Amino acid sequence: MLSSVILMARPSWVKGGPRIVKPIPGPRARKIIARDERVISPSYTRADPLAGEEGWGVYVRDIDGNVFLDLSSGMFVLNYGYSHPALVRAVQQQAAKLAHFAGTDFYYDLQVELAEELVSIAPGRFAKRAFFVNSGAEAIEAAFKCVRWHTRRPRMIAFTGAFHGRTFGAMSLSSSSARHRKFFAPLVPGVSFMPFPYCYRCQFAQSYPSCDFLCVEYIRNSLATTTPAEEVTAVITEPIQGNAGYIIPPPEYYPMIKELCEEHGWLFISDEVQTGLGRSGRMFAIEDWGLTPDIICLAKALAGGMVPMGAMVARADVMNWEPGAHASTFGGNLLACAAALAGLEVLRKQRLVERARKLGRFALAKLQEMAEENQLIGDVRGRGLLLALELVEDREGKRPAVEERDAVVRAALSRGLIVFRGGQSTIRVAPPLIISKRELELGLDLLGQALNEVWKKCR
Repeated sequence: MLSSVILMARPSWVKGGPRIVKPIPGPRARKIIARDERVISPSYTRADPLAGEEGWGVYVRDIDGNVFLDLSSGMFVLNYGYSHPALVRAVQQQAAKLAHFAGTDFYYDLQVELAEELVSIAPGRFAKRAFFVNSGAEAIEAAFKCVRWHTRRPRMIAFTGAFHGRTFGAMSLSSSSARHRKFFAPLVPGVSFMPFPYCYRCQFAQSYPSCDFLCVEYIRNSLATTTPAEEVTAVITEPIQGNAGYIIPPPEYYPMIKELCEEHGWLFISDEVQTGLGRSGRMFAIEDWGLTPDIICLAKALAGGMVPMGAMVARADVMNWEPGAHASTFGGNLLACAAALAGLEVLRKQRLVERARKLGRFALAKLQEMAEENQLIGDVRGRGLLLALELVEDREGKRPAVEERDAVVRAALSRGLIVFRGGQSTIRVAPPLIISKRELELGLDLLGQALNEVWKKCR
């Protein structure tokens, strides 16, 4: 059995496992929420009224003493779990020496060491370079600028359902929700959206594999009508779409897209902000399709949640821009580099990529068993510890069960379980890679109970 790999003393509040001892939100949390509503931007998306106080491994305790098993990894950031001792120690030691020294103007060893690590693990036997930023959106912005600089071409190809961030460039490449775009026009011009292969809800009303890949044919037709191929600089994609609900293209799809890139001289950008660093059971999710991207964008799990951090890793001949073309004061901050290096060592020594693959197979089988028993579940999908249940009102019509999905998330929360929404009516399951098989099974059992509670009310 795969046991937990956490090596620090288990705090006493964890020993009883997930449990609810006060209402959600409890009295202390309600006070924080009231204060928050007076001074914090209302643009944040707080769907669940939790106020965290302490985390350990795969557990988090709120300020009222409720303990939750987190199958969302703190919004897909905590691949190494809460308070991993190796990362905590690395940040403490670095903070005691030197917390900041602007890497955009000066030099320091940790930044070089982390860049060397990233270019070594990124796919491709060619020279690469790294550019450090503070978030996933910033990594996308950097890639957007880099490809335009390199090719001098004005257009980008992105996909329906994509989410790359909320800054202007990243938002211009995204299409998962009109709410992200409303009242912000004009956005960055030159982005053409192509249909993503969401086979469960095919835009062309086809069924894989007899579909003849009309989604790829659509791109070819667009090149003849609306999107001149010689003006396109790059294709950008999430190998597995995250915000849309972990949509996984079939095995033939990305090789076809790469063939188009090679035919027309386009670059291929893989947005691995959510999927990278082992989560999918591969170091990078795009490797499942046997592809070598020209650029990879990283963030979320890179510094294990200790310090905000992102990176763009690109072929050296693509990242050929001149000094001053792009920079970041805090990108590659010393504390972030220390945390990221410690995290990569944990990833390697504890074989977390392989662990995600093995536990993912177990979890996927469990979710498929749930689908056999619960008619709310229309589709089950996943790679590694990147799993999703899409809920429907009826399996034949596939009408999204939005209210039921939200009810399941609330029912799970009332049992001490955190899962995350996605797409129209999808529940995302993405636990820390250090989770034990027993903890994972417990979490899935609690999710199954929540699903059954809501299903019984629907019948």
